[in-house]
Amino acid sequence: MAELKMLAIDLGASSGRGIIGSFDGNKLTLRENHRFSNDPVFVNGRFTWDILRIFFEIKNSITKTVIDKEDITSMGIDTWGVDYALIDKNGRMMANPTHYRDTRTVNITDYVRQFVSPEEIYRITGIQAADFNTINQLAAEKRDDASMLERADKMLMTPDLLNYFLTGKMATEYTIASTGMLLDAKKREFAYELTDKLGIDRSLFAPLVMPCNNLGGLLPQINEEVGKNNIKVVNVASHDTASAVIAVPATNKDFIYISSGTWSLMGAEIDEPLINDDTRIANFTNEGGAMGTIRFLKNIMGLWIIQESRRQWKREGNEYSFAQMEAWAKEAKPFASLINPDYHAFNTPGNMPEKIREFCRITGQHVPETVGEVVRCIYESLALKYRFTVETLEALRGKKTSMINVVGGGTKDKFLSQMTADACGIPVCAGPEEATAMGNIVMQAIAAGEIKDLSEARQVIANSTELKYYEPTQQREAWDCAFEKFCQIQKTV
Repeated sequence: MAELKMLAIDLGASSGRGIIGSFDGNKLTLRENHRFSNDPVFVNGRFTWDILRIFFEIKNSITKTVIDKEDITSMGIDTWGVDYALIDKNGRMMANPTHYRDTRTVNITDYVRQFVSPEEIYRITGIQAADFNTINQLAAEKRDDASMLERADKMLMTPDLLNYFLTGKMATEYTIASTGMLLDAKKREFAYELTDKLGIDRSLFAPLVMPCNNLGGLLPQINEEVGKNNIKVVNVASHDTASAVIAVPATNKDFIYISSGTWSLMGAEIDEPLINDDTRIANFTNEGGAMGTIRFLKNIMGLWIIQESRRQWKREGNEYSFAQMEAWAKEAKPFASLINPDYHAFNTPGNMPEKIREFCRITGQHVPETVGEVVRCIYESLALKYRFTVETLEALRGKKTSMINVVGGGTKDKFLSQMTADACGIPVCAGPEEATAMGNIVMQAIAAGEIKDLSEARQVIANSTELKYYEPTQQREAWDCAFEKFCQIQKTV
């Protein structure tokens, strides 16, 4: 076959990239053609995404493919979940999308409970409770400024909004919609019985489409601006974790994955939603995956805690590399201090090392002072949280796992990968690092008819990736003792 070239726009919470994927029928090769920062803006009391700047950078990435004479056939966009923008009856965006870390949804559950119970929401959507879920954001919108929803014609999730800017077509992609408590998990359609109770008009939602849907070419004025080309825009699995899970190079269906980045998304790929009282109490979520699958997973506060700690040290005048931080962590005493990574105080920006110290004071532990002590505390706590999640997942599914697949940017962290193998007592396979971009691109190849299905896509990714394996070391007793301490901490704080 002639080499197929596709463009993945991969948007994260702090940066975005354009990635060109070239597929020769056996292997996929990637090349970054554009990178830019994604800088949220706090204005007039609201924390928002600078979506027009993001769109400008996406157009720059497309333009560069023309300048570089890359014969790109298609493109797809993936982003974080839950956030959206409102479009008025003239087809114009009404305001910048609000950031999921904005405070408007703090304690929103008490308001929503007046109309529908958390138990009913979970029974229908299978989505774990989180204040920032889309349905809660819409409820906050209606509570605080009902006129916005009254004047709105459509709501578009972030990747759907950007696709609309490019093509003029309004559609809601399944995997991204599934992140926000908007869908009936079993029926795989909008949960109108919930939105009706919240007074949200059904007409607000654009038609639901599945991954591999072809939206068509660019709008004429956009095509003129970016240099004229024949790019088709494809609805990929546009939630970044959905794309990342596609790229898990597993050969069987019983794998556990960790999509490791700012968040750690840990779970299994299943055929049908798993929704019952046990999964609700454990706060597991059932998000839509590619090709009709369900991502049964747990959201865990991930490398955000490390990243925010590093930002604090930089604010104090100390710019440490990740390699330095890891080296100091290796020298620190094991298991001196542990945290619950999902403790509410760690969710927000600020002085993260001091928040960790305060947590340790509250729980009567050694208070970590040095950089190495803080970093080791974070790494060990994440690894133990992974073990807790593995054991919960195995109990809920009634299945054991023989491998943990780590994908995404966190695969670069060899120290954490080894700790994960040691804590869980299960081998870890790390790779690919560029899981989200690869998942995005292979879905475009499936849409083009060049890859048959999800199984073949994973084989292509395995052919294209250098995987690293980590076996558990002989430290089981020490990790078992630490796990008992960790479980006690989770119960008390």
